[in-house]
Amino acid sequence: MKVLLGDYPVTHALRSGALQPPFPIAFDDVALPQHAFKRLVNDLEFDIAEIAVVTFLIAKAHGRPYRLLPAVVMARSPHPYLCYNASRGALSPADLNGRRVGKRSYSVTTSTWVREILWQDHGVDAAKVQWVTFEAPHVKEFRDPPNVTRAPEGRSMEAMLLSGELDAAILADPPKDPRIRPLIPDPEGAAAAWRARTGALHINHMMVAKDTVDRSVSDAFYDLLKQSRDRSGVPLPFGLEENRRNLEVAIQTVHRQGLIPRRFTVEELFE
Repeated sequence: MKVLLGDYPVTHALRSGALQPPFPIAFDDVALPQHAFKRLVNDLEFDIAEIAVVTFLIAKAHGRPYRLLPAVVMARSPHPYLCYNASRGALSPADLNGRRVGKRSYSVTTSTWVREILWQDHGVDAAKVQWVTFEAPHVKEFRDPPNVTRAPEGRSMEAMLLSGELDAAILADPPKDPRIRPLIPDPEGAAAAWRARTGALHINHMMVAKDTVDRSVSDAFYDLLKQSRDRSGVPLPFGLEENRRNLEVAIQTVHRQGLIPRRFTVEELFE
C-alpha cells in the first residue's frame, strides 16, 4: 500500500519502523505531507493518507473515494499564526475589513479556522477582506471567492508583509523577524477561551483510507497508529466519539463559510 504520513511525535514509532504492520507499506518520501495533498485528492494516489480536515471535507463533497479514520495526527490553535508588521503601526483584528491579508490558499485548514475566529470574536466579514493567496486550492474543483487574488509568482508572504503590500498574513510557521507579531492579542489565552467555549480542538490533520482498502486493513493500520500515539505520550484524540465534537465544529465551520454545499453528519465521514 502507498501511504502518506508525516513524521511527528505521534507517528514516529510507526514511521520509523519501530512498529511493523502485517502488510507491506511504501511511505511517500515527500518532505511535508501537505505538499502531496493535491496528489491525494486529485490523482487519488494514496491508499492511506494524512490529510487536512478542511481539504478532506471539500474532497468528500466532490465525491473523492476516501473515508476518514478517527486519528488526529496534528492539531494546533491558529491564533498565533495571524500576524502583522508592528513596525508599520498599530493594527487590530477588527481593522481587517477592507485590508489585504495573505494566506497560502483560501481553503487550507489554518486559514479556514482563522476566518471563523475573526468572524466570531472580532466581527470581521471574510467577504470584505482582500485575500491574497500564494498557491492554488488542493481540490481542483474548488473556486476561490471573488475577493481572492493571487500574489505575483515568486513573491514571499513575509516579504510582502514587511514591505506593506500586505496588511496581515496567516503564516505557516512562527515568524523569525521580530517586527512580525501575532495580530490577535494574547493568542494563547484566546485559544484557551475558544476551546472552553466550543468544547472542541482545532484539528489540522487526520487520516483517511481509500474506499478500495479493506476495512480490516485500515483498522489494523489505525491500531498501529494508536500504539504509536500511545508511545509518544502526546494526548491527541483517537476514536470516533473522542473526535465527534471536534468534527461537528469543523463541519459547521466549513459549511458556514460556503466551502461545502451541506453539512455532513459525523458518521458520513467514515462511510
